[in-house]
Amino acid sequence: MQVSVETTKGLERKLTISVPAEKVDVEVKNRLRHIAKTQKINGFRPGKVPPSVIQKRYGKAVRQEIAGEVMQRNFVEAIVAEKINPAGRPQFVAKSNEDGQDLEFEATFEVYPEVELKDLDKITVERPDVDVTDKDIDEMFITLQKQHQTWKENKRKTKKGDKLTIDFLGRVDGEEFEGGKAEGFELELGAGRMIPGFEKEITGMKVDEEKTISVTFPDDYHAENLKGKEAEFDIKVHKTEGPVLPKIDDEFAKLFGVEDGGVDALRDEVSKNMARELSQAVKTKVKEQVINGLLETNSVDLPQSLVAQEIDVLRQQALQRFGGQMDPKNLPELPAEMFQEQAERRVKVGLLLGEVIKQNELKVDEAKVTELIESAASAYEDPQEVIEYYKSNQEMNQQMQNVALEEQAVEVLLAGAKVKDKKSNFKDIMNPEAK
Repeated sequence: MQVSVETTKGLERKLTISVPAEKVDVEVKNRLRHIAKTQKINGFRPGKVPPSVIQKRYGKAVRQEIAGEVMQRNFVEAIVAEKINPAGRPQFVAKSNEDGQDLEFEATFEVYPEVELKDLDKITVERPDVDVTDKDIDEMFITLQKQHQTWKENKRKTKKGDKLTIDFLGRVDGEEFEGGKAEGFELELGAGRMIPGFEKEITGMKVDEEKTISVTFPDDYHAENLKGKEAEFDIKVHKTEGPVLPKIDDEFAKLFGVEDGGVDALRDEVSKNMARELSQAVKTKVKEQVINGLLETNSVDLPQSLVAQEIDVLRQQALQRFGGQMDPKNLPELPAEMFQEQAERRVKVGLLLGEVIKQNELKVDEAKVTELIESAASAYEDPQEVIEYYKSNQEMNQQMQNVALEEQAVEVLLAGAKVKDKKSNFKDIMNPEAK
């Protein structure tokens, strides 16, 4: 086998490989000989088909098949011999593939870039200093109450949190529009289901009251003909209801699976869950800052083949999320542009963290893997069953090992970063969008 290596552009490489004719021809003849023993051809007894007939009928296809196998095999041998680390799959082009001639082919592919880490000490991190307080737990109990609230009809003026049953009729430029009419429509004030201003304008209305309100459709509204348009809605209220929260007692605790210990036991369970979620949120926030700092201080060439692979992964994940039970064949092809930026970021992060792992000779910490599995399992009713599932499922266990190794790399970067603790509270960490 003869091999030549050429740098075409950037990370792209081209191998030109020549394989002696006799090696290819022998494999072709052996494959044809096997076919002759197994194929049934009219006019000939099994195993008695003349070689010339087999050659005429199957020769070309068999040679193409053998050429593909030989190219793949010799490509692997070549990159090992040349110490080349390809990124993504190669594209093969046969330049010569005839009987009695050397098989010559080109393999074009990208290689992993040389990654040089720098300015790691310039990464800055604000680490949240936060605990779960009694006030946080009290507010969580209110949230739990709302999950099981009932409704009681009333006659007073409505306020945020009330539920109204209304008729409405909308007009734009004096004309009714599609989707602007409903009867017996239930709307909870403050839920944000309607266009901006709608819920505010009907707050304070009472049963049997009628009113015409004016609102403006947002510029990014999904219906093109309504974007930015002013509209009037005729409103009639048929029923108003106020929320009734359940009493916090032993029966309330049982709603959440706490059979013994009553409210105190539920409070303890809620506190543990909140602490676990807070710990994970803080870890995620710190990791995000470390990764952002790593990206800001380091640049790296990206193999487009890896970006394309990542786009395919993201596209499949999106289809799984939004496709539901639909046949994937009936779903639209999501354009690569939707995922380009995210894919490039993920590839860049992977390359940089890979170099951190390599330079620090990091190996998977099995204790950390166990810790991650136990943390994930603690959110389930039977944690031990989840732990056993991870241990018995090789793919899931490998995923958790990858997560552990990534966290180890982040910890190395964090140890050398400029870290400042910052007082914070549960709400800001768990719901930053609200802030």
